[in-house]
Amino acid sequence: MTNRSTFRIYEDKVRQNLERIADVASTADVTIILALKAFAYWPAFPIFAEYLTGATASSLNEAKLIKNHFGKPPHVYAPVYRPHEFAEIAEMSGHLTFNTLTELERHRETWERLGTNVGLRVNPEYSPVETDLYNPADPHGRLGETLPNLPAKPPKGLKGIHVHTLCESTAENTATLIERVKAQFGHYLEQVEWLNLGGGHLMTKDGYDTDLLIKSLQDFRQRYPHLEVILEPGSAHLWGTGTLESNVLDIVDNYGYRTLMLDVSFTCHMPDTLEMPYRPDIRGASKEAKPEFPYAYRLGGMSCLAGDYLAEYYFPQPVRPGDTILFEDMAHYTTVKTTMFNGVPHPDICIIDAHGEVTHRRSFTYEDYEGRMG
Repeated sequence: MTNRSTFRIYEDKVRQNLERIADVASTADVTIILALKAFAYWPAFPIFAEYLTGATASSLNEAKLIKNHFGKPPHVYAPVYRPHEFAEIAEMSGHLTFNTLTELERHRETWERLGTNVGLRVNPEYSPVETDLYNPADPHGRLGETLPNLPAKPPKGLKGIHVHTLCESTAENTATLIERVKAQFGHYLEQVEWLNLGGGHLMTKDGYDTDLLIKSLQDFRQRYPHLEVILEPGSAHLWGTGTLESNVLDIVDNYGYRTLMLDVSFTCHMPDTLEMPYRPDIRGASKEAKPEFPYAYRLGGMSCLAGDYLAEYYFPQPVRPGDTILFEDMAHYTTVKTTMFNGVPHPDICIIDAHGEVTHRRSFTYEDYEGRMG
């Protein structure tokens, strides 16, 4: 077997999503940018730059990636800034958001001197996200200031407000978030220049009520016509645009439980399948037992973590070593979260154009692993 495990990103599907997103941005008169925390494969940035006005970063590294390969001043928000990096981040940022009032004041001398367009993250204490690991709206949490912490008037020089409470959420959730922000922070919205509604707006998923999203944004813009409104979805840009191709190397059978041993790892390459958790679709297989899918197999990753596996999937015929397992919808929150735990080989990453040709491929070697370790 000579196949390598590979993340495949399909340009035509990316463009379909970007066209839908660009239409929302134009119709609703808002700014929609790419969140690098979901996707940072910069060889694809020229595609995104045709449709988007920018991208958002959560670290100096992401900000530099945007500056160098997207060609736009990055929007930046980080839960905390390292003092020795702050001046560099502030100088290159188009918009920069602080997590707390104390950090805003701590760095005031620098951002005022540089003329940086600064905002503050606030916590409206609303989120539809039920998994605690992904819910940023805990009133006792660390992400953003709650209403009781805010002074009656915005701090001097504050230009924007930032909220982020959604995760692969609906238009109804966005409408509720907007109403919550208006109710809690309307007195600030009257006095600042922009509002960032964060990510989690899954507007490219089938069944998403795009008309409701547009209406909610238009109504908000009518109420606050002076505000620039920014959305920074991650998953929406890449939804359904990529796969992870893996290969069956062995089959373990213990007490009737058969596990396909793959050349990928769930903890290393698809961590959300264990953390969220969620069960990805597999092409040609079923998540449930059906008469036409009678063969059950667990899926095992190649790390030595005991829990590096997924429970049974069902196949129409016996699976054998050398067969391919294709995981669907693997472009977002995968390559950016991968690790080389155990020194496991990292899958290739490639872009496939509309003609089925590979236009860019990144392969990883021992030197990549060695370079990370010392």
